[in-house]
Amino acid sequence: MPAALALAALLGLACVGFGAFGAHGVADPKAQEWLRTGALYGFVHVLAVFAADRYGARLAPPLYLFGVLVFSGSLFAMALGAPRWLGAITPIGGVSFMAGWAALAWAVARRQT
Repeated sequence: MPAALALAALLGLACVGFGAFGAHGVADPKAQEWLRTGALYGFVHVLAVFAADRYGARLAPPLYLFGVLVFSGSLFAMALGAPRWLGAITPIGGVSFMAGWAALAWAVARRQT
């Protein structure tokens, strides 16, 4: 799990950078929106990695991290000029986020029984 926590910390760092870039370095409103959305969802799920680790939910952190890479990463890439068809993979990251939350709920429920 230490590797997942280290990756989560690095992704948190990236989210700060992309969020700041969206707030101060981009004029295009659509790119600003992509950066803001990617940073928000990235932050939430980076923090969720740490919560999942605390509850011993081993499946949730990789799902969250994959979601950040795909969901937030595709939005960040499009904001930087990648083709818009890349947005077709963004929902895959969203599904990974949801699967991570389900895995965390399962782990917490199992722990309480």
